Amino acid sequence: MPLRRLQVAGAPAPGGAYSHAVEANGFLYTAGFGPIDPQTGDVVGDEIGEQTRQVMRNIGVVLEAAGLGFEDVVKATVHLADVARDFAVFNSAYGEFFTDGFPVRTTVGSALPRILVEIDVVAALRQKQ
Repeated sequence: MPLRRLQVAGAPAPGGAYSHAVEANGFLYTAGFGPIDPQTGDVVGDEIGEQTRQVMRNIGVVLEAAGLGFEDVVKATVHLADVARDFAVFNSAYGEFFTDGFPVRTTVGSALPRILVEIDVVAALRQKQ
């Protein structure tokens, strides 16, 4: 199965040399997304709940472009600027996007300039009928 690289209209422009997502071997792998408004390029919000919701909306645009949704996500990697302070509110906002159970997840503390959260996901591609 050949690789398919996606650049998605409506997602924030990449800040470097990378694709929004890559399809490979039955999975979609996304880049890490921050809380960036796709229209303005500005950081959205100054608190973790608002920033998490924007990150998840950005990921949702990429999933939708690949014909997927949050129900197809099997793995998430989350970077928080301050895990101790922000985990509970982040976790609540993140959970709003999953209605069919949760994917596996790794959450780590990271140095994130100007933002409080960055998330990438892996989603299972749907079988063609």
